[in-house]
Amino acid sequence: MNSGSPSIFTKHTRSPAQTAALAQNLGPTLEPGDCLLLIGPIGSGKTHFARHLIQNLMTEVEDVPSPTYTLVQTYETRLGELWHADLYRLTSTGEIEELGLSDAFETAICLIEWPDRLAELTPDNALQISFDTDPDQAEARDLNFAWSDPKWQHRLDGLA
Repeated sequence: MNSGSPSIFTKHTRSPAQTAALAQNLGPTLEPGDCLLLIGPIGSGKTHFARHLIQNLMTEVEDVPSPTYTLVQTYETRLGELWHADLYRLTSTGEIEELGLSDAFETAICLIEWPDRLAELTPDNALQISFDTDPDQAEARDLNFAWSDPKWQHRLDGLA
């Protein structure tokens, strides 16, 4: 992240439908070169969020599978190319370079699950979204948004 102090806000969702709506509202604010880092344990809603964001940006609705085994799925959207990556199975930054993610960070919208694998390749201008679950409310989520790049503030104002 940039050297400035990070900005943070939390959005509570009570259901998968509310989490999907949040993703659908954020999607149209994105531009090529934007990167969302989706952080959370298995089953926390990262892929669900990504799936609804992607489907909302597509001109023709199609299936949006998890990229767990393919590592990267690419989509043509009305905002340009979008890459959805799941880095869970990767063990080195060299593998990330081989996927072409570094170039995609410059030209495409990127949604990255398990972004800790990026290490020093993490884009400075990325928006982090952490998915926290509540064991007492199985479908509820706290989505914690953190960023240093000032471009995210006005884009997120409508979500707060």
